[in-house]
Amino acid sequence: MPRMLDVSEDVRAEIGDEEADRLLAGDNAPGSYDCTSCRTQGDSEQERTSTVLFVGDETAVLAFAHASCIPSQVVRVAEEQLQGAVASITASDTADALSAAHPEQAVLGVTSGLVLIEGELHPALVVEPTAPVARPGSDGLTDEFLSLLADQGFQQVMDLDAKPAVLPGWSVLVAMGQLHSVLQPGPGGAGQAAWWQAHQPLQVTEGWRAAANKSHTVLVFAAPVGSIGQQPREDLLRDALEKAAANGRLVAAAMPLAGT
Repeated sequence: MPRMLDVSEDVRAEIGDEEADRLLAGDNAPGSYDCTSCRTQGDSEQERTSTVLFVGDETAVLAFAHASCIPSQVVRVAEEQLQGAVASITASDTADALSAAHPEQAVLGVTSGLVLIEGELHPALVVEPTAPVARPGSDGLTDEFLSLLADQGFQQVMDLDAKPAVLPGWSVLVAMGQLHSVLQPGPGGAGQAAWWQAHQPLQVTEGWRAAANKSHTVLVFAAPVGSIGQQPREDLLRDALEKAAANGRLVAAAMPLAGT
């Protein structure tokens, strides 16, 4: 049975047209898989699935992720780390071991949802990396994702019932009901640059879009890897956000909506 797979041009270039076509036809693709981003189970027969290729100098490992978590892409890793991960893990643990082996290759997973604050539904984005994020030039042993965002002006969330403050110079770009990017101030204060860019524009719900057009503001929450996960319902998403906030693992900012 054909799978609902996304194979990016970069991945196709690495694995070849013949292998890519076999994957799309369902010959070499799994039915169920553990998402390399959120670690929960996915089904390539029932939902759009991204192919993610981890590539070393001589070894390559193909993994799968919910398309709503991360786009299809190639992730470069050190050969010894890739071989060590493959030798020591079961197939279901591939994503965790690869992420732990090469933290600087983290990819930002972004999901959308509605969050109730002060009796009103607000459009929100939840950002969670696929692996720990280290500061450039550091030893890479400490996850500094939250402190890096604090440097940018994100505020720690103590209470999910209070709206976060607006972050000057940042915005969320939505066009024709699709999420395109999160923009930050450009170098030297010139214009804006993409902090996060969707490989393919992500569809948002009509409810999310209506709330965004009403408030002209999007709430952006961010948490370290493993804090939120891919939640199937918005009540579960809120529970995960509240738990992350209680553990001091959640920051947020309000950003103007750019587009419609």
